[in-house]
Amino acid sequence: MTLSSSELEDLRTAKRLLENPGLAARISNLVGVPIEKGFELLPKKWNVMVNDATRKSIETALDVALWTMDHSQQESPPSNWWHKLAVGTTGAAGGAFGLPALAIELPVSTTIMLRSIADIARSEGEDLKMPDARLQCVQVFALGGRSKSDDGTETGYFGARAAMAKAVSEAAVHLAKKGLSQKGTPAIIRLIAQIASRFSIVVSEKAAAQAVPLVGAFGGAVVNTLFIDHFQDMGRGHFIVRRLERLHGPEEVERVYKEL
Repeated sequence: MTLSSSELEDLRTAKRLLENPGLAARISNLVGVPIEKGFELLPKKWNVMVNDATRKSIETALDVALWTMDHSQQESPPSNWWHKLAVGTTGAAGGAFGLPALAIELPVSTTIMLRSIADIARSEGEDLKMPDARLQCVQVFALGGRSKSDDGTETGYFGARAAMAKAVSEAAVHLAKKGLSQKGTPAIIRLIAQIASRFSIVVSEKAAAQAVPLVGAFGGAVVNTLFIDHFQDMGRGHFIVRRLERLHGPEEVERVYKEL
């Protein structure tokens, strides 16, 4: 069965969201200077601080996904604007106190973003009672940046998914068999590491933007709003694709996606 005209339009929307310019381009347009200027202003060993904050944020997000995520199905559209407001507020605090506040602000922002992504997933028909669906919500954080370990043979959305597929599958199998009591197992640790390595790229861009003096508290709120907007786009695109895959199969959807 081929995709209908409305489904093709949905897939075209998903591709536009998933393959659009990344967060760095959006931030550069906001602050009026290339994001590289912000990297020059970051303190020494900034990457250690970013990597630590990123890993802790993904660990927190995974805890939320597995333990406290609301599993109820909702018919209403996702509450994107409420989540943007909440993340913007945390960004104002981060912008006011600079990079040292990242360790406190980022896990909070990431948790709010995860709630928003889950909201989007529900609206696209995902059953959040299933471990795989909840892990897919966390995996969205890996869709926003290309890992340095990527081999370069395939880029873009399906390349990122392919790079993550084994880690997500192994973690889902582990959770289905063992439940939530053994989070420190190799399958879970491997998943956190792979997602964090990609998420840290986008977090670094956010930190660089907030290092620009003219950003400050107000700009920090705007940067964080762009931050969540970026991942809401990734989530919406990803879960549109997954909805169509459930109807038509992964191979057919990928084939049509690449032809659009």
